[in-house]
Amino acid sequence: MISPSKWIAGALLAISCAITPLAIPQDLGDSRKEDDAFLLLRDSVRRNDATKAEFYAARLSDYAIPSYVDYYRLKSHFTAATSAEILAFLQRYEGTAIADRLRNDWLLELGRKREWALFDQQYPLFVLKDDTQVKCYALLSRLSKGENVATDARTLLIYPPYYGEGCSALIASLAQTGQFSQEDLWAQVRLAGETKATGPARRTIMLLNGSDKKIAQAIDVPAVVLAKGVGDTKADREVFLVALGRAARTSVKLSVLALEKALPRLTPQEQAIGWANIALPASYAVDPETSGYWRRANGAPLSIDQHQWRTRYALRDGNWQLVRDYLAAMPAQLRQDPTWVYWQARTFVALAGGRMTPEAQFLYQSIADREDYYGLLAAEELGRTVTIPAPGAPVTAQEIAAIATNPGIRRALKFFDMRLRFEGLREWNWEVRHLSDRELIAAAEYARQHHILDRMVYTSERTRALADYTHRYPAPHDEIMRPTTNTLGLDRAWVYGLIRQESRFVMNAQSSAGASGLMQVMPSTGRWVANKIGLTNFVQDMLTDVRTNILLGANYMNMVLGSMDGSQVLATAAYNAGPGRLRSWRSKLDKPMDATVFIESIPYSETRGYVKNVMTNATYYAALFEGRPQSMKARLGVVTPKGYSEKDMREPDPRGQEPQQTSFSSR
Repeated sequence: MISPSKWIAGALLAISCAITPLAIPQDLGDSRKEDDAFLLLRDSVRRNDATKAEFYAARLSDYAIPSYVDYYRLKSHFTAATSAEILAFLQRYEGTAIADRLRNDWLLELGRKREWALFDQQYPLFVLKDDTQVKCYALLSRLSKGENVATDARTLLIYPPYYGEGCSALIASLAQTGQFSQEDLWAQVRLAGETKATGPARRTIMLLNGSDKKIAQAIDVPAVVLAKGVGDTKADREVFLVALGRAARTSVKLSVLALEKALPRLTPQEQAIGWANIALPASYAVDPETSGYWRRANGAPLSIDQHQWRTRYALRDGNWQLVRDYLAAMPAQLRQDPTWVYWQARTFVALAGGRMTPEAQFLYQSIADREDYYGLLAAEELGRTVTIPAPGAPVTAQEIAAIATNPGIRRALKFFDMRLRFEGLREWNWEVRHLSDRELIAAAEYARQHHILDRMVYTSERTRALADYTHRYPAPHDEIMRPTTNTLGLDRAWVYGLIRQESRFVMNAQSSAGASGLMQVMPSTGRWVANKIGLTNFVQDMLTDVRTNILLGANYMNMVLGSMDGSQVLATAAYNAGPGRLRSWRSKLDKPMDATVFIESIPYSETRGYVKNVMTNATYYAALFEGRPQSMKARLGVVTPKGYSEKDMREPDPRGQEPQQTSFSSR
């Protein structure tokens, strides 16, 4: 993932602390001086220095991006700003990305102050509606008018770390009005424990007359709570159950022993909750007893993650009856996710002995037009492999010129030139939301011409009926890539598929962990690979050189692929999560496993999504490079234990059964 350019803010902080406002160099060109002043304005607001912010804003009266100058000027005293000031800004810049950003800020402030009349007036005008707290305030406003919002609240309140004041206030008000039952509140306490959200857990348990100190201890130092054992009250038992789940993240065995000791003092449902709380971290650890823990959790109210992991372990076991039951028990909204639509279809086929059923066909068809991982898998079950459609008529110079005059696109380019990626992405993404397919293709081409390949890919992916797949799946630097992959005998489509996921072709991409360049190579990995291939003059700065980055990244992919017995699925996961983790996960296999099941049960959500995306990308790249249909299923194949040979897979089971992998296919 590409993180914002944090070094800019750090550098500016040092500059602004070291110089007075008058120290802006006078010998620079006007444009450079204004850009410097803008960066200092932005930094002053972030440091809550209203005096400096006003100083720099006053020197930017003719700046190329006046809306952002006005935004930062207003933000420098936002809590004291009048409604008239804010409304004047919104009217002046209505319809722009920065106006929607300010409206987001204002809605948070209005919600905090409970100024519902203005909030209700502005909320329908908020376009992105991507702020959980704002959504909580919207429900709180409706609740203040006597509406029943409990169902909407249960759907929204699923990740306590994002709650903030707005969602905490909503929960308290739901409790006070009787719209949330005690069980709703305990579910929130458990969810806060599951996600290590100590603050929300403390606030919620106080609504239940529980101890905020005890629940904080259960989350932060759970072993202490387990050592004390189960208390006598409902609140004490719930605290103990939360501690079980937290402690299991360090030691599943410790939590199992604590629960088994406490079983006589727990109700049957509390026992089930305890097993569910242990089963979730056991799933992450690929503990061999995980399936048994999930079976003992039967009857527990489950969180979203618990529903999903219970189902994943039934998939790993090949127990399709359990998969069917667990899918049926999922909340309807979760069951409609393409992930679980696909697995519902697979389950129908598996339970019908491999025969396509009308129910499975309907479900596959409902997602088969998607161009993502599950869409490709579903389409292939219906007999459609991956092909690249013929491109339409090329965009004209006039169409590209129209994009070039778009004010938001121009602002985006300005920000990219200043290495302000966050602002550039905001402006670009906002402007392409309502473009037609032809306009999107023109915008993608405009991005290509300006070497902003990540926006080219993003924009191309938004087309509906038309598409230029050279925009969607670009292959830059092929004069370096082709000989490198040919020499190594490496699948070029797979390498490009990985780069597309890693950096979206942003050469100066820098991850929060320190990975650099197109292939996001870590410095330590770069040094190790350079030593292995005899690159004696390697220094860390070389990671941002295209040729060196591809050379080191491709060689590393090849080494990882060899260590994973040629499995692209395993090697892709190892590239993201590290070969050590993959060796550990793979060591838990005792027989071949359908790769789709293995991918679905990768413990890290980031790595799970990463592998799906890379393998989807690689399939499209292969279709583009080879000019013929491609099978996603064939590319994924089967994942085997270490040392498991093709001969093992072909030979019948000693008990007289067919080779094990035949039972994995429910297609």
